[in-house]
Amino acid sequence: MATATLPPANGRTILSRMNGSITLTLNGESRVFEGPAGGPLSIAALLTILELDTKKVAVERNEEIVPRSRYAETWLNSGDALEIVHFIGGG
Repeated sequence: MATATLPPANGRTILSRMNGSITLTLNGESRVFEGPAGGPLSIAALLTILELDTKKVAVERNEEIVPRSRYAETWLNSGDALEIVHFIGGG
């Protein structure tokens, strides 16, 4: 009897996707984050983890600007490169 195996998804095995951690390049620095309750991580959730106000940042994901209105629905994948610019008032 042959053993059936599942093919990798996006170059990652199913088990590697189940561990809940995600590796991102954040402003040029490689960092590992845990998703909420081990689930997927959105830009909005990442900004919450980083304690950044979504109204005071601009986010670029893989060299594309992400509109603020899409932070909650933009899911991050291991290997994504993010640039986050935090605006600080003054004058």
